[in-house]
Amino acid sequence: MMVQCSVQKNVRIGKDPAEVFHLYQSLRSLVRAGRLIGGKAKKGRFKVPSETGFPKAMMGSLSEEEYRHPVRIFRSAFKACSLEEFDGFLSAMVYFSLGNLRCDEEKNILIPYLKLTKMLDAAWLIVERISAGK
Repeated sequence: MMVQCSVQKNVRIGKDPAEVFHLYQSLRSLVRAGRLIGGKAKKGRFKVPSETGFPKAMMGSLSEEEYRHPVRIFRSAFKACSLEEFDGFLSAMVYFSLGNLRCDEEKNILIPYLKLTKMLDAAWLIVERISAGK
């Protein structure tokens, strides 16, 4: 909803603006945690058991390869976008979703949005796999 409101003129989230800020803080925390996960995975300090099955109903935005290796998504996200770019994206989403203006440079928000969506799906998958391993 934040992204949709950011690219449409005269559309904003008005019901409870505090929810937008709460979402912003949560996503910002995810981005920072994702950066650490990607960094630790490179050094071999973060392992997630991989699954051999491929339940398409549970994939979300992930490809089959990403589903098998969700930690790679975090590395890929930070190769495509810097931490500062993710911060700028989240700030723009909050700003434009709470105001009456729109973000005219949609391409600037598309890549971070897609990477963030994949990180959310990967984070859920990692938590599920770690929980199942206990």
